[in-house]
Amino acid sequence: MPAATALLMNAPVSPSPLLDRIRSPADLKALAPDQLPLLAQEIRHELIAVTARNGGHIGPNLGVVELTLALHRAFNTPEDQLVFDVAHQGYVHKLLTGRGGAFFQKLRQSEGASGFLYRRESPHDAFGAGHAGTALSAALGMATARDLRGSQEHVIAVCGDAAFTCGITLEALNNIVSSTTRLIVILNDNEWSIAKNVGAMAGYLNRLSTNRTYNKLHHDVEAFFKSFPTGAEMNRVYQKWKRETKDFIVGSSLFEKFGLRYLGPVDGHDFDALAKNLEFAKHCDVPVLIHVLTKKGKGLHAALNSPEKFHGASPFDPDTGESHQSAPGTPPNYQDVFGQALVRCAQANRNVVGITGAMPGGTGLSYLAKALPAQFFDVGIAEEHAVIFAAGLATKGIRPVVAVYSTFLQRAYDPIIHDVCLQNLPVTFCLDRAGLSPNDGPTHHGLFDLAYLRCVPNAVVMQPKDEDELVDMLQTGLQHPGPAFIRYPRGAGVGVKLKAQPVVLPIGQAEMLREGSHIMIWALGNMVQDALKLAARLAAEEHLSVGVVNARFVKPLDRALLLSHATGNRLIVTMEDHVVTGGFGSAVLEALQEANCPAAVERIGWPDKFIEH
Repeated sequence: MPAATALLMNAPVSPSPLLDRIRSPADLKALAPDQLPLLAQEIRHELIAVTARNGGHIGPNLGVVELTLALHRAFNTPEDQLVFDVAHQGYVHKLLTGRGGAFFQKLRQSEGASGFLYRRESPHDAFGAGHAGTALSAALGMATARDLRGSQEHVIAVCGDAAFTCGITLEALNNIVSSTTRLIVILNDNEWSIAKNVGAMAGYLNRLSTNRTYNKLHHDVEAFFKSFPTGAEMNRVYQKWKRETKDFIVGSSLFEKFGLRYLGPVDGHDFDALAKNLEFAKHCDVPVLIHVLTKKGKGLHAALNSPEKFHGASPFDPDTGESHQSAPGTPPNYQDVFGQALVRCAQANRNVVGITGAMPGGTGLSYLAKALPAQFFDVGIAEEHAVIFAAGLATKGIRPVVAVYSTFLQRAYDPIIHDVCLQNLPVTFCLDRAGLSPNDGPTHHGLFDLAYLRCVPNAVVMQPKDEDELVDMLQTGLQHPGPAFIRYPRGAGVGVKLKAQPVVLPIGQAEMLREGSHIMIWALGNMVQDALKLAARLAAEEHLSVGVVNARFVKPLDRALLLSHATGNRLIVTMEDHVVTGGFGSAVLEALQEANCPAAVERIGWPDKFIEH
C-alpha cells in the first residue's frame, strides 16, 4: 500500500464533508455538478490551513482549484496523463488522487507530500518537475510515444503563462505539429510567474485576453458550433468551417501559427465553460491550446493583494496573511544582505547591473529594481539567455551580476562554459540557495554547483563563512577580471556586523581560524560554524588539538596552506554543504594526490543520491 494511501486511511476528522470523500478521481466524477463549488471552497480551506502551518506554494494552487477539478472530471488519470509545468500548482491534484488527509497535512515535511509532482509518490504524477518550462516538451514526448504504440490515451500539458518566456517551451511549441496530431495544452494565464511576467510574450497574452472584438468573434463562433449534440460532430463541422473560411472572419492567434487550435480565453473559475472547452478539445484532430484565465491567490485576500509574496510563502497567519515573525535578534537573510550590498556597489559604479530570471524577490534584486531600475534586468524564466545576455554586456565594459538560485543555474551550463568562461568575461554569479533547500526537496537543493563549476577553466569559485564575507566576495568578484561564482545558503546569516567598507579578498587564499596539531578541519561556507563547534567539543571531550580553516575558495584552492597542514597533522577533514562526489573534498584529495602527499582525509558532505524534502 502506498504511504499516501496508508496515511489517508488514518486521517483525522476534518470539516470538509465532500473533500473527505475524495479518495480518487472516480469519487470526484460521482459528484453532481452543483456540488463542485462547495468542494472548491473546501479545497481552498485545506490549502490555506496546511500552507499557513507548513509554508508552500499557496498562491498558484488557489488559482487552479476549478481548473484541476475540471481536468479530473474530463479525463481519467493515470491512464490519461496530466503534465504540470513546475508542478508547484499540483497540490489540488494531490488532494484528488489519494494524497489528502494526514499525508497532505505533512506537506513538505518528512514522510509527507512533496511540494512538487513526484513520480515515486503516485502513478497519477505522470512527470516530475520543479523547474519551469519542461511540461510541453515532456507531454509532447508522451504523446509521440502514444502515437508510436498506437494507444488512445490523452496527454494534457498544464503550463503557466510564465513558462512561455522559457526557451524550452518555445522549442517544444515549434515541434508539436511535426510530432503529433493529438495534444492538449492548457495555458493557465494569471499574469504572474513568481514576480509579474515580463517581455513581449506577456504583453501579447495580455492583448489576446483583453481584445474585445477578437474574443467576441471567437466566443460567438465557438458557441454556435458547440451547440451541436456531440463533441465529434461539432469538432468536424468547426474544423471544416475554419479550413474553408481561411480565418477570414476570425483572425489567427500566435499559437495557430504554430499549428495549434486556439480556444479561449476561458474563465478558469467557471466550471461550465471549462467543461465545454475540455470536451471540445478531447475530440480535436489537431493539437489544441485552451487559454484559461485564473486569479493567482483566489480565496485568500492577502494572496490576491500580494501575489509575489504568496507565490511560495513561509508559514503565515491564515486570518491576516501576515508571515510568522522571526525571533527577535534573528540575523538578516543572505539574499537581503546581498541585495542591499549590490545596490551600494551599483550606486558607486553605474556600470554594475543586476540580472535575474523572474526572481527579483527571492534573490534580493528587488532592492536594486527599486533603487536603480535602469541598472536592473528581469529576463523572465530564461536562465540560458540571462547568462549570454550578461556575457554580451561584459564585452562592452559593463559589470553584470547574475543572481540566481543554484539549482536554476544548472539550466545554463553550456552558456557558462561557452559564452562566459571560454572568453574569460568578467561576469559575477551570485548563487542563492546553495546547499540544502530543506522543504523543497531534490529539485531545489543546490548540491551540485561546486562539481559542475570547479572543472571549468577561468572560473573562480568561492563561498563566504558569514554575511560580512559575502559582501567582501561580491566586491572581490566585481574587481576580478574574469568569471567569479559566489555560493551561499538559504536563510539567515550568522549575525556578524558588516564592515563600513568591504575589502577585496586575495584570490585563492584561505583563512586560518583555529590552530591545531592533531586534526585540521577545512570547512566551506556555512559549515565553518559547525567546524568551530566540533573542534571545541573534540578538544574538551577527547583532548584533541583540532584546527579550523575557512577555505573561502574552492577554485583556486589554497594549496600552500593545505600542503603544510597535510604534513603536520594526522588527519584532514573537509566539510561542505554539497555532494561529496566532485565537491570541495574532492578538490582537496586531488591537490594532495598531485603533490604526492599521502595524507589521511575524511570528507563530510551529502551522499551520492538525491536528497528528499
